[in-house]
Amino acid sequence: MPRGLVPVLSAANFVIGMGAFLVIGALAPLARDLLMTPSEAGWVLTSYALSYAVLSPILVAATGGFGRRRVMAFGMALFGLAALGSAFAPTQETLFAARALAAAGAGLTTPVAAAVAAGLARPEARGKVLAMVFFGLTLAQVMGVPAGSWIAYTYGWRVAFGLVAVLAAGCATLIWMRVPAGLSFQPVRLADLASVLGNGRLMLAIGFTAVFLGAIYVPFTYLAPLLEEKMSLGRNGVTAALVVCGLGAVAGNFAGGWVADRLGPARTLIGLACLQVAIMPLLSLLPISLPLAMALFFVWNACGYGFIAGQQMRLVVLAGTQAPVALALNAACIYVGAALGAVIGGWVVAGAGLAALGVAGGVTCLLAVATILVSARLSPVDTGPLRT
Repeated sequence: MPRGLVPVLSAANFVIGMGAFLVIGALAPLARDLLMTPSEAGWVLTSYALSYAVLSPILVAATGGFGRRRVMAFGMALFGLAALGSAFAPTQETLFAARALAAAGAGLTTPVAAAVAAGLARPEARGKVLAMVFFGLTLAQVMGVPAGSWIAYTYGWRVAFGLVAVLAAGCATLIWMRVPAGLSFQPVRLADLASVLGNGRLMLAIGFTAVFLGAIYVPFTYLAPLLEEKMSLGRNGVTAALVVCGLGAVAGNFAGGWVADRLGPARTLIGLACLQVAIMPLLSLLPISLPLAMALFFVWNACGYGFIAGQQMRLVVLAGTQAPVALALNAACIYVGAALGAVIGGWVVAGAGLAALGVAGGVTCLLAVATILVSARLSPVDTGPLRT
């Protein structure tokens, strides 16, 4: 493993995470500036998520013959240019188009970074290395998204996107400098992609990510306007709440791996889904005391992001030699879930108001419980890799 490569890949994921999700904290000022309702503004996240989910597996497969350094540097540069386009977008439609372009860049960078890290790491250290690479995405929840929110409220949401563009340019340069030239192994092929997509049991296991995160993003997408309306929080309060959510995500990421090692991935995922069914309806009780609300946000996100290690462990066993494809689709399902949650949350806000988001998220998560229960019954992890 070349020295300094993992931190560079993690930093790239941090910038991508910040650029993807800063709109959650910036939703209220963005909506006011572009004369959008909260439910309409939710499509800024939805357009990105849907584009990532559709484009990422196809683009990664289509560029399998190109050098990995070239693909990642191009993807990061494209992400930065799209962030710059978002900063100068004059209309809603232009902003949505720029977000779709950003998703294409991110969809090339993140899965290929995982493949490079896994390919260069020693087999006995592969899990640890992957966790470090993806730590950037989790860290973005702690620092990047709240920072983007604070900048959006203080200087405007366009400045926040401009900062992402600058950071992305720096990461593209570092990738070109640190990733070894000539890496050409192909982690995802079009034939493998078609094979996994045709495997019903494996796709059900992968689909848990979309359903579980979709339920969480029903309230999370609209957290900023919810806190403004119900808790009377402004810039500093919304930023603090997002920091607490991010800290919960980091804690859950590490704790979830520890639990999955001891209880097994399926039991861990079942337990986390059940906990979300119970936790999210509490968001509909706002306003409550600020310390109690912060504690709720921490636990909610810890239980939410605790699924990552268990889900990846399970997919690696179930997919066997097709694990890289399954993990790429699993990453796409993160954005499918974000898109579904944003859409459902938009319907809830338009029809029943912001106060109903917590209950709606809990009810939606019942589907995640059903998904993992059926998947665990059809595909127990101790049976070995699935076959199509």
